[in-house]
Amino acid sequence: MPAAQKSTTRRTTTPKPKPELAKCPNCDGTGEIAETVRVGARKGRATDNHQTALCLTCWGTGLAAA
Repeated sequence: MPAAQKSTTRRTTTPKPKPELAKCPNCDGTGEIAETVRVGARKGRATDNHQTALCLTCWGTGLAAA
């Protein structure tokens, strides 16, 4: 005599909430910062000019690291 088959229901898992990511405090969420241009071979005199650079804290994503 065959065994009676039990009905199986699929178990669903609740999705885990994604962690809230805050804006990077160094670049304010833009991913870029302004670096001062330095000139001169030995002393590296700072000028009034600026250039944009990639934010090294968030690697240009604009989101703070954990």
